[in-house]
Amino acid sequence: MPIYNPPLRTVDIKETRRYAGLSAADFSEQAIIAACNEMVYLAEPRGSWEMYNYDNIKGIVSASVPFRLQGSKILKHLSHSEKVILLSVTAGSNIETAIEKNFHEGSYTHGLLLDAAATAAVEQVADGLEKNIDISIKPLGYKRIWRFSPGYGDWDISCQPHMLRLTNASAIGIEYTSSMMLTPRKSVTAIIGLVPETDPFTPQRPSCATCPQKNCSSRIQ
Repeated sequence: MPIYNPPLRTVDIKETRRYAGLSAADFSEQAIIAACNEMVYLAEPRGSWEMYNYDNIKGIVSASVPFRLQGSKILKHLSHSEKVILLSVTAGSNIETAIEKNFHEGSYTHGLLLDAAATAAVEQVADGLEKNIDISIKPLGYKRIWRFSPGYGDWDISCQPHMLRLTNASAIGIEYTSSMMLTPRKSVTAIIGLVPETDPFTPQRPSCATCPQKNCSSRIQ
């Protein structure tokens, strides 16, 4: 299974502000920039992924041990996919130590901003892995649709053991707890559908405009 070990040169300031729940200028721009800059040095970004055939009628990923997907939204999302890519990414465990240290020492603002920057960082790693995957799928005549993670819609996180097994996530240090949370905490698993380039199907991306959670602190106005 391919291992992705990218450099993290910057962390998105706008996304960090959003993940921190700052719809207005609650904190100074300098404080946010400082957290993003520190995250560049703290993060240990890694990813792993694998491609599988997919039965879009039965919703089964054709692995050595078949993986049946459960949930109407994920099945609809992949309804035109002939293959899928399962991926795992992490920003590493150093981050959690630094965040906990800041909260323990009473630096709550910086700890909160580091946590938000870490969320932005792991999403950037996943974005970069997607672009890296394009090199492999384009010669096969496929296009990728946007990634879908356990916990979105009605796709339950109880599938995490399968996701980690099928992406060899242990090779990059990702495990799961009894409550199906990932460790290190700033880690993500996802599935990407591969649709024939000739198929016009494009699933609608989730957005704040279509989300029913009107009071979400991360909502983009």
